[in-house]
Amino acid sequence: MPLVEHLHLEHVLQTVCVLESVVRRSFGPEGGQVLFTQDTGQAMLSRSGTRILTALRLEHPLARMVVECVLKHSTVTGDGSKTFILLMASLLRIIHTTACKEPNLSLTYNSKAAAEAATARHLADNMLAFALEELDDLIAIGVVPYGCCLSWEDFTAKTQLQAHTNNHCVQSLLASFFYSRLGRTHCEFMSNLTCELLTHWKIENDLPSSSLHFVNDNLAALHTAVSGFPISCSRLIKGQVIHRDFAAHCPQTDHQPVKAVVFTGYLQNIVHFSTWAERSLECVIAKLQSLGVSVLLSAVKQTAAVLALALQAEMSIVECVSEDELSLFARLSRATPVRDCWVIEPEHVATLTFCRPILLGAHRYEIMCLFLSHPLCISKVTHMIQLILDYTYLNWALILFIFLSQVCPSLRDAIRMLLSTWEPTKRTLHSNKSTSLHTDNQIATATPSKQYVLEPGCVIAAGGTFEFLLNHALLLHGSSCSFSDDTIMGVPAVSQLLANALLSVPRQIYSHSPRRFLQTQTRLLNEGTLTKHCCPEADPSPKVFMLDSGLESVSCKYQVLLAVLQCVSSLLRVDTVLHTHTVLHTQSHRLPNISWEGTEDEAED
Repeated sequence: MPLVEHLHLEHVLQTVCVLESVVRRSFGPEGGQVLFTQDTGQAMLSRSGTRILTALRLEHPLARMVVECVLKHSTVTGDGSKTFILLMASLLRIIHTTACKEPNLSLTYNSKAAAEAATARHLADNMLAFALEELDDLIAIGVVPYGCCLSWEDFTAKTQLQAHTNNHCVQSLLASFFYSRLGRTHCEFMSNLTCELLTHWKIENDLPSSSLHFVNDNLAALHTAVSGFPISCSRLIKGQVIHRDFAAHCPQTDHQPVKAVVFTGYLQNIVHFSTWAERSLECVIAKLQSLGVSVLLSAVKQTAAVLALALQAEMSIVECVSEDELSLFARLSRATPVRDCWVIEPEHVATLTFCRPILLGAHRYEIMCLFLSHPLCISKVTHMIQLILDYTYLNWALILFIFLSQVCPSLRDAIRMLLSTWEPTKRTLHSNKSTSLHTDNQIATATPSKQYVLEPGCVIAAGGTFEFLLNHALLLHGSSCSFSDDTIMGVPAVSQLLANALLSVPRQIYSHSPRRFLQTQTRLLNEGTLTKHCCPEADPSPKVFMLDSGLESVSCKYQVLLAVLQCVSSLLRVDTVLHTHTVLHTQSHRLPNISWEGTEDEAED
């Protein structure tokens, strides 16, 4: 292999097309599970695009670069990995075809390949600039009216589900997401379980994103993964599960209200056998007894002397508690962890309704429930506000029995998807800009003073509806622009190229039935046209588009399209690869190992 490799547009396209061929078989409602086997014989079965891509052993730096972009996107939105690859491959094919057709008008390039590469870069940059400037307005005008906006009250309502209600739409949104990860068998159960979890951790009188941020930040401490059982055994229980067993257990703390203290360090001095150290430890235990403390949570492993004195004082000790669990406990109880054993005050003490062992599978943990007689204030530095948590919704933990290793990552990604859905990018039309959409002889013009916002909770029917509607909006927008700018870099051409690339997603969805592709596209356009003719002032009824195909987040679809355009623009700027004999990409080597870890949430030994 040469030390210096000059990349051409064909090389970039071939690399992405290989990744496309991998994810294509698991994409869409007809997609199946992908089975990977490691050198050691360990197997992985998954439909998750992120897990499939990270399981590949990628040698080419371009392929690793693409997968890194996919990981960064999915870490934020939790969704769209396979769509990311399909859209990128389609865009690169269209850019390659367009660049090859463009005559070489410039004499500054010494080869046809250099001219094609420059044209491709300019075209990708223009597409990205167009999307950043126009795309959100086109979505707000041409896509959002055909969906619906879900409210947080509907999301967490405990009511009987009926077809075409918002609560039914929420269940459909989550079920569609879990179907793409876990298949048809478990999608409905997991969607109901996720709704129940968020209902118990709902922050009263605040934005939905606040509750979702809280659950997303503390999900590792809020759920317990138990292997070897059916998913249907999963349930919510009251209390916080500490994923450690008692190092010293006093049975009288199991049922009565008890008081607990968190220690971040050692209770005993390093000099274990000195008389002064023993007396100091006795003073600490006596101070805890005077405060009525009977449970000690420790971030480190305590000495045998500490355990012995604690048992004599009828105190239970849990050692080596994770930082995430201690942080969540401190936030819920408002009890300050003890850093100096000589300074233990009442503000360090938390009151629990119970603290007892719980057996989950082959592991025994500790479960505790906080006793809160008032609402709880939690300071969220990132939002610079004080959030009030109603105590009736606190202290619920999810016991997740997993038969498939992708259950826990799917739950985490579902929370991220919901967070992106309720925290979309908002933007208004500029005062000097007007967006026109033509429908036959009708013209729906957005006046410069009117504001268009991607509202929180906006969803659209799955099955290519977003791509069909945005394709139509882009074509109409391109036809309404000035015809004087008719070059391949102009707005009309860029709109058409982007519109054509979007159709690759529904084409893959209906790849087993091309006739359904045309039928669905025609039905959507006809229903939108009929609505405009019959009642131009009214919004299109979303029920027509919310049949049995499930739902997708408009904000997530918008973000994946922007992420793809940004990745394509960056990818086409690479023209040379330097091959070295030293390992310069140690961070990238972690990618093949991610999927073989199963899940980081599985129980420890």
